[in-house]
Order: sequence, then C-alpha cells, then structure tokens
Amino acid sequence: MRKECQYISVHPDNPQPRLLAQVVEILDKGGVIAYPTESGYALGCLLDNSEGAKRIKAIRGLDDSHNLTLVCRDLSNLSEYAKVGNTQFRYLKSHLPGPYTFILPASREVPRRLQNPKRKTIGLRVTPNIVANAVLAYFDKPLLSSTLIMPGDQHPMTDGWSIREDLGHALDAVLDGGFSGYEPTTIIDFTDDEPVLIRQGQGAYTE
Repeated sequence: MRKECQYISVHPDNPQPRLLAQVVEILDKGGVIAYPTESGYALGCLLDNSEGAKRIKAIRGLDDSHNLTLVCRDLSNLSEYAKVGNTQFRYLKSHLPGPYTFILPASREVPRRLQNPKRKTIGLRVTPNIVANAVLAYFDKPLLSSTLIMPGDQHPMTDGWSIREDLGHALDAVLDGGFSGYEPTTIIDFTDDEPVLIRQGQGAYTE
C-alpha cells in the first residue's frame, strides 16, 4: 500500500538540499512525483521505472501508445539517449536549456517500450527550471516525464498545493517550486538534418 503523498515545498531559486534529498529518495524507491518546469508542472519518475510510467499515463488518461518525454540535466546527458549529429548538436547547443522538446532518433540507452514504435524516436527536454535541474543533478539518467495536463483541460497545472489537493491520492510526492508558467514548449522534430516545427510554444523557432 502506497504511503500518503508528501508535499515538499522548496525555494524556487535556491532549493534546500535536505528537502531535495527527500524527493530523490522517493524517486529511487520507484515513486512518481509532480515537479515544476518552465511550462507548467510535470509528472516524473526514473527512466527504468516501468510501473511509474504506467501510473503517469493513468493519471493523465493517456493510452499505451502515447510517448513520454525524457527530461535531461544537460546537453551531454541528452546526447547519451539520442543520436545527435553535428548539425543537430550545434542547433541544440544554441537552444538548450530552454522551452523546447526535441524529437530525435533514440539511442540504445532508451528502452524500446519508450520509443515511438514506428520511427524509433524519443522526445527530449533540457529545462531551465532551477528546481527541476536541482533534482536531475542527483541522477545519471533522465526523468521519464509528461506535462501535467489533466483530461479535458487545455493547460497544465501550475500550482503545487492544488496538485497536492487534487492528485495526492495518485502521487508519492509533490515538489512545490512555486508558480510555473503554462505556455507549452516548442516541439521540433530533428530526426533529419533540418529542424521541422511540430508545435509553436514558448521557444522561438529558427531554421
């Protein structure tokens, strides 16, 4: 039986290590958390947590075919999980960290269950959010993640306490890092040598 959801509030610009350690422990034990990004709160678990991935999809009302995103701590970490050529690397380096989701060919480090089954691709982010990055710094692997948009809603949830009130029964922890924006990331498909805009969001698109 899952323990009661922990509500952990940290300073948005200088998150306290002792509180972050609690979140890290929950993730290490297979937990699913809500945490802030630059584009609303997201749901996250560790990359190899297949049960956590199912819980994330259940919370959001997504079917099994929906692809989750890898949130990486930096470009170097991203490059371990995607096949990044010189053209892509230069483009990513000039845009990350930032409000972008890049679709790239998945490397062997990405479990097949997480890849797009037809295209063998994966979505990846490097968020500028300080709190999210403070958590990611504890791990070698990315967080498997999905923006916290509930079924029927147009925008993601942006307030940690409201998330605790509404979804505490389904989560192991809410990491409250203050209000987050709600405008989505810009999605760019970079599986070939030229970037292709899939969704215009916060990030400016340049070819």
